[in-house]
Amino acid sequence: MGRAFEFRKGRKMKRWDRMSKDFTRIGKEIVMAVKEGGPNPDSNARLRTAIQNGKGVNMPKDRVDAAIKRASGKDEKDYQEVVYEGYGPHGIAIVVETATDNPTRTVSNVRLYFNRNSGALGTAGSSDYTFTRKGVFKLAAEGLDRDELELDLIDVGAEDVYEAHEEDEHGAEHAYMVVETAFTDFGQMQKALEAKGLNVVSATLQRVPNTTVALSDEQAEEVEKLIEKFEEDEDVQAVYHTMG
Repeated sequence: MGRAFEFRKGRKMKRWDRMSKDFTRIGKEIVMAVKEGGPNPDSNARLRTAIQNGKGVNMPKDRVDAAIKRASGKDEKDYQEVVYEGYGPHGIAIVVETATDNPTRTVSNVRLYFNRNSGALGTAGSSDYTFTRKGVFKLAAEGLDRDELELDLIDVGAEDVYEAHEEDEHGAEHAYMVVETAFTDFGQMQKALEAKGLNVVSATLQRVPNTTVALSDEQAEEVEKLIEKFEEDEDVQAVYHTMG
C-alpha cells in the first residue's frame, strides 16, 4: 500500500496557471453534470461531486453558481467526453481525457501534439489497457488515522489508503488521506464518505498505470514536454501516462 499515484507526477506546474486550469476543468464538469441530471445537487450525485471538487481547489462559490446557472440555459454549449490514446517518446503509454464542443478541433490538436513531440496518436484500445480505472478520494487528514480509516472503509470497497502531501497555490503544504477504490465501487464509497461526514476534498475517477517505465532525466523531459502541451489545451480534462 501507499502508491500515492496522484501525487507523484515528477513535475511542478505554475500554481496559478494550474488553479485557472482547474477552474475551467471543473466548470465543464459542472455543465455536463447539470445537463445530465439537473441543477439540484441533492438529487444529482455527479453535480455534487463536481461542486465538492470545486471547493477542493478553492473555486469561488459565485463561479460555481454561475456555471450551474449557465448550464441550465438553452444557449450553453454541449460538451462531449472523448478519450484519446497513444504513445509518447520512449514508448510511454498516454491516455488523454477531453471534454469538447468541437471533437474535430480537439482530435486535430491532440494528433499535432503527439506528432510534434515524437509520439503517435493510436486507435481506441491501443494504450488504455495498460491502465486500471480507480476511484480516488482525497480527504483532509486532520483527525484521521490511516489504519482506522482503512478498517472503517474496507467493507465499502477501499483497496488502498495512504497519506500524502500537496502544496496549495500559495506554497503551503497540506496533508491528505487518499482512499482508492475499484471503478465499480466509486458510487458506494462516495455515499459512505458522505454518510460519515468526512471532509472530502476531491473525488475523481482516474487511470492508474498497471506498470511504469523508468526513464533518464533527459528522456523524462521529452515526455513531460508532451504532457504539458496536452495540459495547456482547454479541451483536455486529464492526462495519464506510464512514466515512472
